[in-house]
Amino acid sequence: MPKFNTLDDLPDDLTGKTVLVRADLNVPMDGAKVTDDTRLRAMLPSVLELSDRGAIVLLLSHFGRPKGETRPDMSLAQLVLPIHRLAGRSVRFIEDCQGPEAERAVTTMLPGNIGVLENTRFHLGEEKNDPALAKAMAALGDYYVNDGFSVSHRAHASTEGITHHLPSFAGRAMERELQALQRALGEPERPVAAVVGGAKISTKLGVLTHLVRKVDHLIIGGAMANTFLAARGVDVGKSLAEHDMAGEANAIFDRADEAGCTIHLPYDVVVAKEFAANPPSVRTCNVHEVAPDEMILDVGPAAVEALADALKTCRTLVWNGPLGAFETPPFDTATVSLAQTAAALTKSGSLVSVAGGGDTVAALNHAGAAADFTFVSTAGGAFLEWMEGRTLPGVAALQQQAEATHEPV
Repeated sequence: MPKFNTLDDLPDDLTGKTVLVRADLNVPMDGAKVTDDTRLRAMLPSVLELSDRGAIVLLLSHFGRPKGETRPDMSLAQLVLPIHRLAGRSVRFIEDCQGPEAERAVTTMLPGNIGVLENTRFHLGEEKNDPALAKAMAALGDYYVNDGFSVSHRAHASTEGITHHLPSFAGRAMERELQALQRALGEPERPVAAVVGGAKISTKLGVLTHLVRKVDHLIIGGAMANTFLAARGVDVGKSLAEHDMAGEANAIFDRADEAGCTIHLPYDVVVAKEFAANPPSVRTCNVHEVAPDEMILDVGPAAVEALADALKTCRTLVWNGPLGAFETPPFDTATVSLAQTAAALTKSGSLVSVAGGGDTVAALNHAGAAADFTFVSTAGGAFLEWMEGRTLPGVAALQQQAEATHEPV
């Protein structure tokens, strides 16, 4: 397990200390209303624990893409009330994330107080990982806690640069995420299966290339499966497919053969002549029977049954992306069915299941399966980069600090 210090490595009594917590407050909103507070809830355990231990807790985050401009519609002031309601405690807004004004505001706060610092991206230096900005942010606190895995694939001032100036620790949400990911691909129980869906191979080429060397079963769904079928000479009709990626698809087949990984593609599919909810032309057929005017929109029932049987032989599952066009019935059937199988296997204790990515979370919630998965990550880009085997700067910074202290964690 990669080493990283956690809140357990901080002093039990933090009275008189200020802790900067990098959270992900970049939540979807409709006017003044937060439409999905998952990320806010994820950071609460760390924030409340630090507050209870006497720390002044300052939340650092970006919101939107203001590109260095101060924009009222992207101010984190609008998150103060939602955080207050979730935390059940008073929350103060601080009008900058660095500098004299922020420093003065912090001096008036009391042990256990919680503050929200202004949008880090109001400063151009944030995305440039400007050392001066990182140092100015760090000047507000005594310790730094990264509790935002979903932003840790970016080497920004508030995710990586700041760790060069303060003792740095993983928050509870970050700790759970890293432990879950380690169980899934770091040191998994075998056999391991991965479900990868999506529209294009080109956006997940790195993921697929990495996974064939890490897993025993690679289940490919979504329109990506159409590209793999076409590369094998199957006529996929007018299905969405990247025919110019046939070479890359065949290279992944070759790598899988070398690594002993079985790639699962559907041999029966659900097709229709139009992409609409419950179209009259919908039917199930063998993949070799797709008509020129039909498009593949879901995996067929026989293939789903075979995939379920494959999962029953596995001990670990990583899931990213739906099997079909799950937002539009009846093309959600395969995703729902396999997700429910994975959830049942997890609940029975025979499978460790880790899932991530925006569409994945929505699909698993739609299937009523998310609650029974071992871990569901809300991270998008960071989860994909982890699946590619790439180093995440925010995580690497925590590991480097832990290794430098030579202390067990």
